[in-house]
Amino acid sequence: MELSTYYICLLRKGPKWTSEETSEPDELQARHMEHIRSLVASGAKIAAGPVEDASDIRGFSIFRTATLAEARALAEADPAVQAGRFIVELHPWRTPAGGVLPPPMSGSAADGSGEPRHR
Repeated sequence: MELSTYYICLLRKGPKWTSEETSEPDELQARHMEHIRSLVASGAKIAAGPVEDASDIRGFSIFRTATLAEARALAEADPAVQAGRFIVELHPWRTPAGGVLPPPMSGSAADGSGEPRHR
C-alpha cells in the first residue's frame, strides 16, 4: 500500500501561556489566526483548530509540507509560538495515499511553489 506523509502539529501551553483576557493576548491571537489563515491559503496547512479540554494541548493542525523541517519552520514562525504562548510538538503521520486528504506537497509550500506528490 502506498502511503503519504503529513505532519501533525500540537500547540501546547508555553511558558508565557495565560488564559486572561487582555488586549495583549487578543492582539497576539489575531496575529496567530492570520498566520494560520496564510498557511491554509498556501496549502501548507490543511486543517487547524483549537483543542477544548483540560489538557495542555491548545491546538491541533495538519501540515502537508515536503519535509518535517519545513513544517517545523512554518509552525515556529507563528507569532504566538515566538511569543512563548505556545510550544510546538510535531509528529510525522502516514496515511494511505489517494484518501480524502489532498496529496502532500513537494518543494516549498511557504512560497506557494509546492507540487502534489505521493510517497
